[in-house]
Amino acid sequence: MKRILVIIPSLALTLPTTALAEAFDRPIPQPQTEAAEFWFFVGSVALILSLVAVQMLVSRR
Repeated sequence: MKRILVIIPSLALTLPTTALAEAFDRPIPQPQTEAAEFWFFVGSVALILSLVAVQMLVSRR
């Protein structure tokens, strides 16, 4: 019972502070760079090659 009497006031003190939180600022998307496009291309080619390799392994059955 004593613990409950200690916890309730501490919760009552912390709850109003969350209501006064700062508003959420949405992040501004950054422009895509040439390096990012290059690595996306490399990843896409690697994915396609791996799918072709899996298809060849499965079709040999």
